[in-house]
Amino acid sequence: MTRKIAFTLLVTFIAAAAAPSALADAAAGKDLFIKTNCNSCHGMEGAGDGPLAAVLNPPPRKFTVGDFKFDADGDGTTGTDGDLLLVIKNGAQAYGGNPMMAPNPALDDDQIELIISFVRSVKQ
Repeated sequence: MTRKIAFTLLVTFIAAAAAPSALADAAAGKDLFIKTNCNSCHGMEGAGDGPLAAVLNPPPRKFTVGDFKFDADGDGTTGTDGDLLLVIKNGAQAYGGNPMMAPNPALDDDQIELIISFVRSVKQ
């Protein structure tokens, strides 16, 4: 077996082994997304079509598009996992966004990372 083939097989194996964990994280994140009422605005599948979305100005983010506004961690890039963690934890108003996106201080970083896994999983 050549090195190139061996390397390709190794990369494929690692990716396949990681996939179930990512799916489990996204599923657990969706549960938290619903339990913390994120779906009220962002919708059950993150499409920005929750029952309250029609009355919000600006409208809630559509995670299915994957377009994020804030550089909450100040690293020069919007929509990183660090940005999402801070916006979920501190609320969007802390970064110039809609005050209806309330802070979630009761969630720990691990829980927020699960929600981020779900948010990332719905991008089409």
